[in-house]
Amino acid sequence: MRIKKEDQVLITKGRDRGKQGVVQQVDIKKERVLVDGVNIVKRHMKAQGMRAAEIIEKEAYVPVSNVALMCPHCLKPARVSKNTLGDGSKGRLCKKCQEVIE
Repeated sequence: MRIKKEDQVLITKGRDRGKQGVVQQVDIKKERVLVDGVNIVKRHMKAQGMRAAEIIEKEAYVPVSNVALMCPHCLKPARVSKNTLGDGSKGRLCKKCQEVIE
């Protein structure tokens, strides 16, 4: 997967299209990402002990195909390729500006 934790991403599909956020978690097996402040859903919490029943809002996972990585150099949503760098290590490369993404 070409998107990692702490990456800045742009939502490209769905009701939150156009919003930007930072990736909090990545689920590699299900190919989903949890983005801060995006895809807010309401969950009904049952009363337990002294706590009353309530409705809470929290972020839900977004399919990785619905997000685009924001290049920190050209500040645009970009496709990413994995290449071998000059020193022999592997890295992510922005296809628009050809800069290495950390």
